Amino acid sequence: MRDVAIVAFAQTDHLRRTDELSEVEMLMPVLHQVLDATGLRTSDIGFTCSGSSDYLAGRAFSFTMALDGVGAHPPISESHVEMDGAWALYEAWVKIQTGEADTALVYAYGKSSPGQVRDVLTRQLDPYYTAPLWPDSVALAALQAQALIDAGDTDETALAAIATRSRQDASDNPHAQLSGAVPAGDYLVQPLRTGDCPPVGDGAAAVILAAGDTARALCARPAWIRGIDHRIEAHSLGVRELTESPSTRLAAERAGVFDRPVDTAELHAPFTSQEVVLRKALGLGDEVTVNPSGGALAANPLMAAGLIRLGEAAARIHRGESDRALAHATSGPCLQQNLVAVLEGESAHA
Repeated sequence: MRDVAIVAFAQTDHLRRTDELSEVEMLMPVLHQVLDATGLRTSDIGFTCSGSSDYLAGRAFSFTMALDGVGAHPPISESHVEMDGAWALYEAWVKIQTGEADTALVYAYGKSSPGQVRDVLTRQLDPYYTAPLWPDSVALAALQAQALIDAGDTDETALAAIATRSRQDASDNPHAQLSGAVPAGDYLVQPLRTGDCPPVGDGAAAVILAAGDTARALCARPAWIRGIDHRIEAHSLGVRELTESPSTRLAAERAGVFDRPVDTAELHAPFTSQEVVLRKALGLGDEVTVNPSGGALAANPLMAAGLIRLGEAAARIHRGESDRALAHATSGPCLQQNLVAVLEGESAHA
């Protein structure tokens, strides 16, 4: 296996609406920033991979327009995943492992403001039995939250405490959409209140991956990807135990999370109840700093929020604030698909 690291990370300020910006205009400053951080030019990048959703854009092959932000010349080796950018990072990591590239640019973006996200996300449900009922993402998350409460794993007070901690931590994150004292609010779908749910907004993020000595030349303290894996639950919600996340635990085992303790965890938990599920699956205790960036409760740009979790974890390693961090990304209803990565600083590598 080749040593591969995240050597740079950039993201937009996440906003409720960016009507005045196209996806390309939103993305370009982030691409320039992440390239400037390493001194690389587009022509120096061996592979480029993006994550986005045509459902959000409302048109087919919308990602081809975003390539304008990368540049039409010189020709590039490029790919795209109709997923969160965390899965684009996984594809880029595999590409580097094959030896076909030494560096990779990964970016993701999403504009949720133009449409009704709760309705759009119903299109990822089982098309025969579940989607025709139009249960939206909040309703399904509430179903999971109630299952956790009924099982005695949490209660509304504990969920409110997660929201409060996340938004307070986001006060130190200049890119967060929500931060500080955010009220619990009214019920959206009981038992979830407004404060238990992620904000709807627009945003983008990008990272650069590099292998071996190239990574060391580009970054003073690379965030080495020591393990990465992703798994999926059954599509039908009726055959799943919603209080557990076996796919997260399996991905964590394969990524080496349980080999040694982590000091930081960036969890892609758009709803407070999902942090409860993920903490249990990953065996995270109070000694682990969870979502110091504020997490998805502070900013949840669809298709980019999972990549941001990897970027935020890597950035803490770059700054020397973490030695061994866990990063998690999810997609689909009730934590259906889960990706887990372990990142380490140079001094933590045995």
